[in-house]
Amino acid sequence: MSERSFEEYNLSEEIKRALAVLKYEEPTEVQGEVIPQALKNQDLVVKSQTGSGKTASFAIPICERIDWEERKPQALILTPTRELAVQVREDITNIGRFKRIKALAVYGKEPFSKQREELKQKTHVVVGTPGRVMDHIDRETLVLDEIKYLIIDEADEMLNMGFIDEVEAIIKELPRDRVTMVFSATLPKDVEALCHKYMKDPVNIEIESTGITTDTIEHRVIEVKDEDKLSLLKDVTVVENPDSCLIFCRTKEHVDTVYSELEEANYSCERLHGGLEQQDRFAVMDGFKLGNFRYLVATDVAARGIDVDNVSLVFNYDVPMEKESYVHRTGRTGRAGKQGKAITFVTPYEEKFLRAIERYVGFEIPRMDAPSQGEVAKGKAAFEEKISGRRVVRNNKTARINQGITKLHFNGGKKKKLRAVDFVGTIAKIPGVTADDIGIITVHDQMSYVDILNGKGSLVIQAMENTPIKGKKLRVSKAIK
Repeated sequence: MSERSFEEYNLSEEIKRALAVLKYEEPTEVQGEVIPQALKNQDLVVKSQTGSGKTASFAIPICERIDWEERKPQALILTPTRELAVQVREDITNIGRFKRIKALAVYGKEPFSKQREELKQKTHVVVGTPGRVMDHIDRETLVLDEIKYLIIDEADEMLNMGFIDEVEAIIKELPRDRVTMVFSATLPKDVEALCHKYMKDPVNIEIESTGITTDTIEHRVIEVKDEDKLSLLKDVTVVENPDSCLIFCRTKEHVDTVYSELEEANYSCERLHGGLEQQDRFAVMDGFKLGNFRYLVATDVAARGIDVDNVSLVFNYDVPMEKESYVHRTGRTGRAGKQGKAITFVTPYEEKFLRAIERYVGFEIPRMDAPSQGEVAKGKAAFEEKISGRRVVRNNKTARINQGITKLHFNGGKKKKLRAVDFVGTIAKIPGVTADDIGIITVHDQMSYVDILNGKGSLVIQAMENTPIKGKKLRVSKAIK
């Protein structure tokens, strides 16, 4: 942990207030290195593992430097997966909440027209996958004139997924006078070449990876035969009795098998893999964050967007083939300074993969014995009691920052010649309400949404029921979305 504090960075009151609500108490190592440099508008190449707090390391300076008045996007963030795009957008929205920063995620498998409409609104930050971002650039729905920041997140993963050419094509369309930051868990030659080609004297920051995985996470390995894995999984979950648990499998077939078996045994569980529809994947992810179920069975590709503060146990049902995946998977627990546990099942065939992982993380993972039938019997009652109750999420960052925020729906928009300033002007005149109580405003053709902060939602609804905006009487209600 860095000894620094966020106070040192001279951040605006709005950003400091959001960090306090989000419980960002002191900068992680990567934040301590990146934030001061980024605030000086320095190009950066950052080598840092997942779970190290890297999203906030670029989100905080971006939110700080955004000019709220400017309608066109000022920051573009490229991510390899849709899940990560959604996660990063959420983090930017949370950190920029009181500064009213509007961030939008654009990705495939979602209607283009919906994103095009959103991009017509004032948008400060666009987060997206390379294919869909390029699509918007080609169709001239994403305006790049005001882009001051380009962030390439998980650059090594972009390379693995074959996106590097698209990333290069996007870079060529951007204004030359910008700040570029590249974040990557590893730095393959192609990524380095890309950095040298398009960046101005970048500062290299490297955060040691092994510290992250051992400080707050207890790692264990259990030797098991393939045919005994399912019954062992049930025994270990009874004894460990986690509040929330991620179970990683190598293939979607394994995910389906484990999921069916656990569901049959009345576990509160869901599954996540690339074979599911995008909409269902997002629904599962949201459900896990909200605590609607306790166990999530997933493949590696699905793991990238899982940012839940209180996953207490990660299971590697299969040893990952790629050693980097071990860090990605286990980095889902022990987050935000909490303690976590990672248990890996290893079959005789997988021993060689495990040895490669141990060399990569720099320590030998201690072995543990399978629980005895006595231990399982002893833990059964507490396990049964917990499995029937709903998981309590005490630390959902988005829920915390949204406490006291009400999204209002008005049945009028651009067609009635209404603009964001008209809503601000009217609402800020309500006794007991100031402009600081008004959050993000989105004006569509036929309707508008206004976020009201600081618990003043019902006060505003009451007042607006009889108050016209720009001479027009509008219906107002709490938004469903």
